[in-house]
Order: sequence, then C-alpha cells, then structure tokens
Amino acid sequence: MQLSEQPVLRDLVLVGGGHSHVGVLHMFAMNPEPGVRITVICTDIDTPYSGMLPGYISGHYSFDEVHIDLGRLCAFAGARLYRDEVVGIDRQNHKVICRNRPAVAYDVLSINIGSTPQVQQVAGAQALAIPVKPIAQFNQRWLALLEKARQWPSYRGRMTIAVVGGGAGGVELLLSMQYRLRHEFKALGRSPETLKFVLLTSGETILPTHNPGVRERFARVLRDRDIDVHTQAEVVQVSPGCLHTKNGRTYDADETMWVTQAGGPTWLQSTGLQLDAHGFILVTPQLQSLNDPLVFAAGDIASFSERPLEKAGVFAVRMAKPLATNLRRTLRGQKLLAYQPQRHWLALISTGNRYAVGSRGRWGFAGEWVWRWKDRIDRQFMQRFTELPAMDPTQPGINARTAIHSMGQLLRDIRAQGKAPATRLTLSSEESLQAISALAMRCGGCGAKVGANVLSRALGSLKPVERADVLIGLHAPDDAAVVRVPPGMAMVHTVDFFRAFIDDPYLFGKVAANHALGDIFAMGAEAQTATAVVTVPPGLESKVEDLLMQMMGGAIEVLNAAGCALVGGHTGEGHELALGFAINGLIDEKMDGLMRKGGMQPGDVLLLTKPIGTGTLFAAHARHAAKGRWIDAALQSMVQSNQLGAQVLRTHGATACTDLTGFGLLGHLVEMTRPSGVDAELQMSTLPLLDGAVECVKAGIVSSLQPANVRLRRALRNADEFVHDPRYPLLFDPQTAGGLLASVPAAQAQACVQALQAAGYVHTAIIGRITVQGEALEPVLLKT
Repeated sequence: MQLSEQPVLRDLVLVGGGHSHVGVLHMFAMNPEPGVRITVICTDIDTPYSGMLPGYISGHYSFDEVHIDLGRLCAFAGARLYRDEVVGIDRQNHKVICRNRPAVAYDVLSINIGSTPQVQQVAGAQALAIPVKPIAQFNQRWLALLEKARQWPSYRGRMTIAVVGGGAGGVELLLSMQYRLRHEFKALGRSPETLKFVLLTSGETILPTHNPGVRERFARVLRDRDIDVHTQAEVVQVSPGCLHTKNGRTYDADETMWVTQAGGPTWLQSTGLQLDAHGFILVTPQLQSLNDPLVFAAGDIASFSERPLEKAGVFAVRMAKPLATNLRRTLRGQKLLAYQPQRHWLALISTGNRYAVGSRGRWGFAGEWVWRWKDRIDRQFMQRFTELPAMDPTQPGINARTAIHSMGQLLRDIRAQGKAPATRLTLSSEESLQAISALAMRCGGCGAKVGANVLSRALGSLKPVERADVLIGLHAPDDAAVVRVPPGMAMVHTVDFFRAFIDDPYLFGKVAANHALGDIFAMGAEAQTATAVVTVPPGLESKVEDLLMQMMGGAIEVLNAAGCALVGGHTGEGHELALGFAINGLIDEKMDGLMRKGGMQPGDVLLLTKPIGTGTLFAAHARHAAKGRWIDAALQSMVQSNQLGAQVLRTHGATACTDLTGFGLLGHLVEMTRPSGVDAELQMSTLPLLDGAVECVKAGIVSSLQPANVRLRRALRNADEFVHDPRYPLLFDPQTAGGLLASVPAAQAQACVQALQAAGYVHTAIIGRITVQGEALEPVLLKT
C-alpha cells in the first residue's frame, strides 16, 4: 500500500483499464498531483494490448508479453484498484454504481471501457458466437476454442471456423487463428487440411477503411491461404453449425468469432449522458461528455463529436496524453485543451506468420521487415508499463523533512485558495478549513476521534445483523453494548488489529473481519458480537466518510454472513488506515465440540484448507514486484471464511485445529505439537501454495515478520536437508486470514478432504501426519 503524506482532497475515478487509462496512470505516476487520489474500477487485472493480441493468438508472444499488469501499474501510480463491474452512474451524487460493492464517490470521472458486441441483435449469436470484444475477456474464450480444436474428433470430419467482420481486426484475427491452429494440428500429427476457415462481411469489400492496394494484398493472402471470403453476406442468424445471411444463403460454421456490430454497454443508457446512435458517449474535443463536464471518455467508448473516428487502438493510445492533461486541468479548475486526432495514421496489420502489411492513407507496403518493425514498436510501448522501478524496501516513502516541507507548502497553497504552484486544486472555503485541520493533525502527529456527524453518516447506510441476545447495541447506542449469554453457553473472546496492506478499503474490511473471526471458528465456536477499533487518515469530511463507509461495508458483509452482530467500537484519526475487532463467541459450557490446539493423536493426518504465501506476496506487492493476478488470487483466498471449513472438520472428528496467522505454518504447527505431546512429519511436495509465492521468495522478498518466525527453524529436525528447497522459506511466511490447520483421524482423512473441497476449499491438502513423540528435541521432520 502506497502511503501519502498529504490528505486526500479530490477523487479521480477511472472506469476501465483500456489503452487510454493505462497511459493516464503512467503519467500521473511520473508526475503525481498533490491531494488527488486515483481509483481504477475494472473487471480484469491483466489488460491486453490490442496491437500484440494477434501475435499472441499466432503463438509468437506469451500471455504476459501482451498484457499490461493493471495491479502492478496501479501500485506504481499509488492508485486504488477495485475489481468490479460498473452498472451505472449516479451523476447527481457523483457516485459510480458497482455490481458487488458500495458505490464509489468521484469528483472527476473518466470512462475507457472499450466497446461491447451487439450480438443480441442477431438471433442465436449471443449463445453461439464468440465475441472478440471486450478484448479483456477474450483470452478465456480463445483458450476454450483452442482446446476444442485440439480435441476435435476425427469422425466429425472437417472443423470450420468462421469470422464475422471484414475489417482489419477480423482479417488479422482469422489469419492468426489459422496460423496457430494449423501448427497445433501438425504438432498433434493431424492433417491441417481438416481445418476450414471462412470470412463473412456485410460490406462490398474487406478492409473498407484502407486503400485498394492494401485490400488487394490481403485478398491475395486470403486466397493463398485457402480462406473463403464472402462479401455482402450480412449474418442475420446463428444456429448450431450454421450461419444464415440476409440474402438467404447459409454457411457451415462449427465455431463463429464475432468481430462486428459493437456498441456501448446497456448500463450507459440509464446514466443520462448524451450517447450516439450506437450507445457510445458523445464527447467534445476536450474528451468531456457533451452534457456533464465532470465526466470524460476515451478510446472506443468515446464518440468524437467533431468527426467520426475509427475504433482503432491508435486513437485510444494517442488520447492518453490529452486525457491526462484535461483531467488534471479539470481538478485544478483550469481551461482545457482540445485533442486533435490525426487524419491519417500508420496501421501495421499482421498476417499471422511474422509478416505484416503497412497502411497509411494511400500508401501500402509489406514484408517480414514490416513485422519486425511492428514487433519493435509494440515491445517499446509495452516496456513503459512492464519495466516499472521497484520500491527500495529501505526507503519506504519520502523522508520526514520532505514530508513536513511538502505539507507546509500544501498548507500555504490552501490558504492561497489553491492558486499556488504545489497544489492547484480548487477548494471551497469550508474544504480549505477542513484541509488545514487535516494537515495540522498530520504535522503534529496527534490523534483524535472522528466527528460524530461524519461517523453517523458513514455508518447510517450499513445494517449489522440483528440478534435477540444483543440487548443494547448499534440499534440503540449507549456507552457500552449489553449482550446476554444464553443458558448453558460459555463465552469465547479474541481480538485482532492491523494496518491496511491493500489500497481497497472495502476488501481490507472484509479481510480484517475474516481474520478476526478465524480464532472463533478454529475453536468450533459460534461468533456472537464484534466491537470495532478503526483508525483513518485525516482529510476532508466527505473523504473520511466515504473511506469509513467502504471499509465498514466490507467488514459488516463478513460479520453478517457469520451471524455476528457489530455492537459498537471506536473510530479515531491516525497516520494509517487500520482496523481491528474484538470478537465474542459462544460455545457449549460443557466444551462439547470445542477444538483446541492440543489434542493431536499419533496416526492422525495433518490437513491445511488454504494455500500459504500471503506474507511474501504482499511484501512484493509493496515493491511493485508481484503480478496483479497473484495478489488478486491471494485476496480471494483471504476473504474466504473458515466458518464452513471448521464445521466440516468437526463433523469428521478433527482432534486439533488452529487458524494460520502471523506465526506461519511452522509456528502454528509447533504450537499444536507441544501441548499434544506428539511429533509431526510435514510433506513439502503437498503444501498448497498461492500463485507467485515461490517466485517472490526466490527473489529474496519476504515479510518483515519473517525473520522472527525463522527463529523457529530449531524446531525442524532436518532443516539442513531442505534449506535450498524453494518452498522452505514459506514454512515461516506469516499469513493473514489464512486457512485452518487441523489433525484428523486417518480413517476420516480422505472423506474430510473431499468434503472440504466440495465446500469450496479447493486447495485443501494432506500435508503430513502426526507421530509418537520421539527422543529428539525437534518435533517436526520434513519430508519430500
């Protein structure tokens, strides 16, 4: 998590991770705007670069070579990345409506989401055709088609693949697919001639926006590659194995790729923004919405009001600089600059086989050298977003003197009503007073309660679960909560508190609540009530309110799902965002069903329900060294509750259980073997590991808590034999919201694993066994 020494004064929200927005992120990273917080809302972590996608389909590039890691880029830019689908905009209240999380507030909004295929307009296309756009979702569809072709049974005869759309995108895609699939068939010892490729277009010619010479070159390539081309063939229906055209003809098609008839997503219709006939956002030359100066759009989703622009990646890339400039100027209250798109541009279109055709205006040229030229241009473009400088762990942020100087300058600027050079944001008089107060707090380092009005507004929309045993709680707030202990029950207490390690407060709230509940579930108890302790960085009241609402919204979702009532808490201002909970639980006072760390029996099998590696991954994330998809997968694991897992373990007679947290796998295992009076064998080859964890420890990146945990290596009987095993450091890796480590009778082990996997703990694994305590002082023996 990248910390700022300055309070948040304005929120810039970017919807989508297209070519324009990745450029904006890079520009703001290289030249940050003081007081501006950037939030990116996107459904995907890896955003493809369209210029290299045909080369990826052909097999010339790997996945990582053609995808920009949005997670790393956002971390580099100090931007928050929210993975969610936008379904609307509340322009009156300046909020972006998401499908799965609280609405996201903005001061300035930019949209760069590409186009959406209008397959619903053609009968059968939505169910049977594969749309190329949105490009970010194309990879999984392409991989599925690739696997289907590999598994195509010979008894079905020839496999026909059709592409609907005769523009440059459709032609390039078809040639790339043919090249790749023919080579795949040759490698499998099958005849490439059993593959048939067809191109259909409603126009009179292919590549209608390019000159006749370029069109003829591609017509010749298509003929030479034995690809059937059908012009004036508008597809009006897709049925299984067949395409129906407007002129009454039909064409065989076992698979159909859709590269035409794209428009804006349907949710834009409800925003009130002015749209063109295809549902794209109409924008001025400044890339502003025609009827909302706080909303910008770029790339395919933007419809340039001055003149129609082709939906080409070159425009999206070129829009990045004027978009970044005008977003910055809007936040400052300055006059905007006009974007002037070029009349002619260079298009380098590949033919799939390391050969490309260049097209610009009336000029055209081709050859292998054109492909090499294109390859060099594309790789240079990608380097801007892939070769990011790593954070120096010894220099986590700006030093104190620089921070104090920066805050002092910001304070002077605010007093000058935002007209001085350091921060040029326009603030109201009330906002200026709040900002001065926030800066004074940061300079002084003191703490204070969050204002009652801010707190009540932030929590007003949140609805904690109601329990009959909560007599006084948030529904009737008082100095303290009053909770009844049901007859025959005993109380279970635990507490956890830690600072935010990710920039998404909603997800952080979910992880923090999940982490705190872990101890309750590991003991086989029922969560009853929670009391929160929150620290938020000072800032404008509206920003603090939104931050609290997002974070506590995520936490309450988790608490409510566990049947745990939030009954109170304390919220104060501090340097960093942090959250903790004191949890009360209930268990039968006779201790029936209680699971403890002690209780392991020789012959038991050792189970782990979640993969490990969160410590090293988030240490790498802080240094921009972790892939975004690694972090995303780790977060998905961390928000998975242990509640159901604990129930499955109890049902299968677990003899001991604990949840993995800061002491790491080895530390918690030792905590279990000592009171149980047993030894344990740990099998390295079966340890479930989070994606990227081994790569991070190989790079020497470990959590700051790791050195303390490594001291427990003395509990290993044969550490020297495994010290060079790449998985060895992960034995000491501290976990956040980790899985359950439990011992289960051997007779129940396989059934327990199957039940846990069926319950959603898909990485559950048998990682060892419990043995009789031997004479050796070291209780744990490592095995391959």
